[in-house]
Amino acid sequence: MVDMKTMAKLLERFAQAVYAHDRENPTHNTWGIGMAYFDIERLGLEEGEELLPGIVLQADGGVTGNFRILCDGQHDRGAAEEEEEVVEAVSSEEVVAPAGAPEQAPQVRPPF
Repeated sequence: MVDMKTMAKLLERFAQAVYAHDRENPTHNTWGIGMAYFDIERLGLEEGEELLPGIVLQADGGVTGNFRILCDGQHDRGAAEEEEEVVEAVSSEEVVAPAGAPEQAPQVRPPF
Protein backbone atom coordinates (compact mmCIF):
# COMPACT_ATOMS: atom_id res chain seq x y z
CA MET A 1 0.00 0.00 0.00
CA VAL A 2 1.27 3.48 -0.81
CA ASP A 3 1.51 6.23 1.79
CA MET A 4 -1.48 8.44 2.56
CA LYS A 5 -0.02 11.54 0.88
CA THR A 6 0.39 9.72 -2.45
CA MET A 7 -3.09 8.17 -2.19
CA ALA A 8 -4.60 11.59 -1.44
CA LYS A 9 -2.96 13.07 -4.56
CA LEU A 10 -4.18 10.14 -6.65
CA LEU A 11 -7.76 10.49 -5.43
CA GLU A 12 -7.59 14.23 -6.09
CA ARG A 13 -6.49 13.55 -9.70
CA PHE A 14 -9.33 11.05 -10.10
CA ALA A 15 -11.86 13.62 -8.87
CA GLN A 16 -10.43 16.30 -11.17
CA ALA A 17 -10.58 13.98 -14.18
CA VAL A 18 -14.17 12.94 -13.44
CA TYR A 19 -15.18 16.59 -13.03
CA ALA A 20 -13.46 17.61 -16.29
CA HIS A 21 -15.07 14.70 -18.17
CA ASP A 22 -18.53 15.50 -16.82
CA ARG A 23 -18.10 19.20 -17.66
CA GLU A 24 -17.07 18.45 -21.27
CA ASN A 25 -19.60 15.63 -21.79
CA PRO A 26 -22.78 16.49 -19.88
CA THR A 27 -24.83 13.78 -21.62
CA HIS A 28 -22.52 10.91 -20.52
CA ASN A 29 -22.71 9.13 -17.18
CA THR A 30 -19.31 8.44 -15.61
CA TRP A 31 -19.29 5.13 -13.80
CA GLY A 32 -15.65 4.19 -13.29
CA ILE A 33 -11.93 4.66 -13.59
CA GLY A 34 -9.94 2.23 -15.71
CA MET A 35 -6.36 1.32 -14.84
CA ALA A 36 -3.87 -1.38 -15.74
CA TYR A 37 -4.13 -4.41 -13.46
CA PHE A 38 -0.47 -3.97 -12.51
CA ASP A 39 -1.13 -0.45 -11.20
CA ILE A 40 -4.16 -1.58 -9.21
CA GLU A 41 -2.08 -4.21 -7.42
CA ARG A 42 0.89 -1.86 -6.97
CA LEU A 43 -1.32 0.72 -5.26
CA GLY A 44 -2.86 -1.89 -2.97
CA LEU A 45 -6.34 -1.40 -4.40
CA GLU A 46 -8.88 -3.97 -5.56
CA GLU A 47 -10.85 -4.15 -8.79
CA GLY A 48 -14.46 -3.10 -8.21
CA GLU A 49 -13.54 -0.93 -5.22
CA GLU A 50 -15.52 2.30 -5.00
CA LEU A 51 -12.98 5.15 -5.02
CA LEU A 52 -15.37 8.09 -5.23
CA PRO A 53 -19.15 8.07 -4.70
CA GLY A 54 -20.56 6.09 -7.63
CA ILE A 55 -17.13 5.63 -9.28
CA VAL A 56 -15.62 2.13 -9.22
CA LEU A 57 -12.13 0.97 -10.15
CA GLN A 58 -11.94 -1.30 -13.20
CA ALA A 59 -8.95 -3.16 -14.68
CA ASP A 60 -9.15 -2.54 -18.41
CA GLY A 61 -5.76 -3.63 -19.71
CA GLY A 62 -4.53 -0.14 -20.52
CA VAL A 63 -1.00 1.19 -20.37
CA THR A 64 0.63 1.20 -16.95
CA GLY A 65 0.99 4.62 -15.34
CA ASN A 66 -2.23 5.98 -16.88
CA PHE A 67 -5.89 5.92 -15.98
CA ARG A 68 -9.02 6.47 -18.03
CA ILE A 69 -12.49 7.74 -17.24
CA LEU A 70 -15.09 5.09 -18.05
CA CYS A 71 -18.56 6.21 -19.09
CA ASP A 72 -21.58 5.09 -21.09
CA GLY A 73 -20.93 7.50 -24.00
CA GLN A 74 -19.29 7.08 -27.40
CA HIS A 75 -16.08 9.12 -27.55
CA ASP A 76 -14.53 7.62 -30.71
CA ARG A 77 -17.20 8.65 -33.22
CA GLY A 78 -15.16 11.63 -34.48
CA ALA A 79 -11.99 9.55 -34.74
CA ALA A 80 -13.61 7.12 -37.18
CA GLU A 81 -14.78 9.98 -39.41
CA GLU A 82 -11.34 11.58 -39.29
CA GLU A 83 -9.70 8.29 -40.25
CA GLU A 84 -11.99 7.98 -43.28
CA GLU A 85 -10.91 11.43 -44.48
CA VAL A 86 -7.24 10.40 -44.37
CA VAL A 87 -7.92 7.27 -46.41
CA GLU A 88 -9.74 9.28 -49.10
CA ALA A 89 -6.84 11.75 -49.42
CA VAL A 90 -4.55 9.26 -51.20
CA SER A 91 -3.59 10.43 -54.69
CA SER A 92 -4.37 8.30 -57.73
CA GLU A 93 -2.11 10.25 -60.11
CA GLU A 94 1.47 9.29 -60.83
CA VAL A 95 4.08 12.05 -61.14
CA VAL A 96 7.21 11.23 -63.11
CA ALA A 97 10.37 13.27 -62.49
CA PRO A 98 13.41 13.02 -64.80
CA ALA A 99 16.25 11.01 -63.36
CA GLY A 100 19.56 12.79 -63.45
CA ALA A 101 21.81 15.19 -61.65
CA PRO A 102 20.22 18.48 -60.69
CA GLU A 103 21.57 21.55 -62.40
CA GLN A 104 24.15 23.51 -60.49
CA ALA A 105 22.83 26.76 -59.10
CA PRO A 106 24.87 29.89 -59.80
CA GLN A 107 27.09 31.02 -56.97
CA VAL A 108 25.82 34.00 -55.06
CA ARG A 109 28.37 36.50 -53.77
CA PRO A 110 27.46 38.97 -51.07
CA PRO A 111 27.88 42.66 -51.97
CA PHE A 112 30.94 44.39 -50.53
